[in-house]
Amino acid sequence: MKTPWNFARFLPLAGRLLARGRLPTLLFAVASKSASEGGRLGKLKDDLRLLQALCLAYWRGEYRAISRKSILVVVAGLMYFLSPLDAIPDFIPVFGMLDDIAVLAWVMKTLDDELNAFRAWRNRQLPEKLAVVERLPDTPEQLQLQGPKDD
Repeated sequence: MKTPWNFARFLPLAGRLLARGRLPTLLFAVASKSASEGGRLGKLKDDLRLLQALCLAYWRGEYRAISRKSILVVVAGLMYFLSPLDAIPDFIPVFGMLDDIAVLAWVMKTLDDELNAFRAWRNRQLPEKLAVVERLPDTPEQLQLQGPKDD
């Protein structure tokens, strides 16, 4: 499957976001947009939850069995989802979300093996642990204070 044409510009942005420790802010924005879009997202809502859970587990240092390139692709995909000015601007009724859905579907297909490994890891965890690892606090600042675990 070919890389979406407008996606590549988000990869360097994703690298900078990760380097600056801004992943929590991105995750809050994704959760907010996902909640506001409601039923329009369909199955994409589950995919977004999985990607968000992966990013939270990565941020907290609980799950690092993913390549740097793959986590960049995930973060870039989430950034694309948030961007109002992508291939089809989000303010265009009905069609505005089509490119977002296509890019996230591409991310899910491209990283299928790594996402399946993450799902398997999640299935091996105690529910109590997952509740802590994947819980998004009330504010991005609280997540920053919790900070990532050092490798």
